[in-house]
Amino acid sequence: MDVLSRPANEFDNDHSLELLWAEKAYEHAEVYFNMLCSVDPRFLNLTPYDDIIYRTFREHFPDFDVSSVNEDVLKSTAEKVKWRAFIEKFNKLDNFSYGTLLRPRSNEEFSADNSILVVRIQFLAIEIARNREGQNDRWRKRPNPQKYTK
Repeated sequence: MDVLSRPANEFDNDHSLELLWAEKAYEHAEVYFNMLCSVDPRFLNLTPYDDIIYRTFREHFPDFDVSSVNEDVLKSTAEKVKWRAFIEKFNKLDNFSYGTLLRPRSNEEFSADNSILVVRIQFLAIEIARNREGQNDRWRKRPNPQKYTK
């Protein structure tokens, strides 16, 4: 019998795997924020597909306020339907569905109170928009980027 065809309740969550994921998400957040502090965000390319991601994001979400993301709204049933259509367009990108930390408030650093879990393509769409629309300009050339504190 194929293991993947067995009922999900037969498997336990592997705590060490969850810790590894959390560590990767944390490292990604720290590296990204340090990049924001090191270069002009308006010229920062996160992928070779930034132009397509940005254009498609703004076509799907023309009024989305990237400066302040409300997690409850973002993860509401209605928004999930909209995001699913957007996400599906990028399912060929590597790691498009990885869990990634996003700062809901672009004017604040990553912190325990300013981090939410999103799918990587959502992170990319929102952060590319923030970079191009000047929301991340305040972090440029910040003298000593802070370490993300859990």
